[in-house]
Amino acid sequence: MSLITPGFGLLFWMTVVFLVVLFVLWKWGFPVIVKMELDRKDYIDSSLKKAHEANERLANIQKEGESILQEAREKQALILKEAAETRDAIVEKAQEKARAEGARLLEDAKATIEQEKKAAIADIRKQVATLSVEIAEKVLRKNLQGDQAQMDLIDRMLDDVSVN
Repeated sequence: MSLITPGFGLLFWMTVVFLVVLFVLWKWGFPVIVKMELDRKDYIDSSLKKAHEANERLANIQKEGESILQEAREKQALILKEAAETRDAIVEKAQEKARAEGARLLEDAKATIEQEKKAAIADIRKQVATLSVEIAEKVLRKNLQGDQAQMDLIDRMLDDVSVN
């Protein structure tokens, strides 16, 4: 027997052993291997399905995030607009109040000036009257130094009073 060309007995027993191993593998090995392969395939399919669902959820979350961000921007713009309007209204009120206060102060100042003017005129009239009386007294004393001059003045005054 040579190594290169095997004999009929060796070939027979190798065939019998091959068929027994093939039967054992067919009966108990291949079903386990096929089951493991199917389980692995199901696991990979479910993982791919979960990954696809996660991607869809992520896309939905991104869309929701963008819509929330857009809504926040719109609210921010609205709040800024309202704040500007409120600021303008407050400034306008303050300006109007300042104008009213200025007008009131101006009127008060005019009234005070008018009162002071009247008081000054009254004081001047009083001083002029006092001065006039003093001057008249001095003039009369000078002009009426004699009894005859005094009697002439009294007659004239009585004539003026009787005419009126």
